[in-house]
Amino acid sequence: MILMVSVQNVGEALQALKGGADIVDVKNLQEALVGSAEPQIVADVLESIPTERHGSVTLGVVPNQAGTVAMSVYTARILDATSVKVGFMNSTYDEALEVLLACKRALVGSETKLIGSLFADNGELGALDVSHLIKLCEESECDGFLIDTLSKDGRNLFDFISESQLHELVIAGKEARMSTALSGHLKISDLDELARINPDIVGVRGAVCTKGNRSEAVYWEAVADFKSELFKREQGEINVHQGEHNINDLNTNGQDLDTKGIESGWVVIDGTGKTCAGVIAMLSEQVKSDTDSVIEIIMSDVLSSYDVSLWARRNGHIVLSQRRESPEKLRMLVRP
Repeated sequence: MILMVSVQNVGEALQALKGGADIVDVKNLQEALVGSAEPQIVADVLESIPTERHGSVTLGVVPNQAGTVAMSVYTARILDATSVKVGFMNSTYDEALEVLLACKRALVGSETKLIGSLFADNGELGALDVSHLIKLCEESECDGFLIDTLSKDGRNLFDFISESQLHELVIAGKEARMSTALSGHLKISDLDELARINPDIVGVRGAVCTKGNRSEAVYWEAVADFKSELFKREQGEINVHQGEHNINDLNTNGQDLDTKGIESGWVVIDGTGKTCAGVIAMLSEQVKSDTDSVIEIIMSDVLSSYDVSLWARRNGHIVLSQRRESPEKLRMLVRP
């Protein structure tokens, strides 16, 4: 999991970066239902972000006007945003699909990624339900999805969608080779649930503002605290899978993987530095073309190992072995 922090200006962006945010997301909280910041503000924020970090743009809830929204997305492209998020509430499925397809056309030939977004509380509001998100993003060829919330009454993401439902959506997104992001008034106290779901991206604002109030400014120490707690779960220092073995307890003596009885080919997939969605996509491609070779997966993220195990079980594959080689590297052996 990597951390995305929402900001409204350059000052907040610098605080987010100082605290270790991986993605700085520019939005306008003063507009109803969350809106887009003015182009010059977006340009100034993106200019402040070093190349090893990412700058994204949020358009909020967009109108059912494909050309208008596509023009806004094109602006994000011209400003070299890493990604642009397009959210829907009072839209039919077909209207949302039409808008996203126009946005995708606006980004052809660029590196800016298109992120489709629905809101967890849409169902309560009688709007386009989040259960349509995977199909919507697949049909429009989005590069990823975001599930967020609109309600400002103190409830958060987990008040609208259960952990198990969110995990199913995230796994489905990863299997569809999309990046997966969750947001919606999330706090440090939600990190165990988030870690079990293991989205690629966790988005926050209020939790990293002065006094925990989203109307206050982003504060770097709060960002650093959130990032530190996220990292502890990602690396297995805090085991969020109660009743299951911690990866750190499995074969940690540095011995070679048990290869007894393996006579077929051997393929190594290096997933270090890649998202869980990327690792699962590589695994899916491998078994599609070769079901005879044993696959060795190298990863740096403990939480992704649980999702790889789940992917294996769901697809009838067998996890033969797993072990931590170093604090930054673990290996898994899978027989298709």
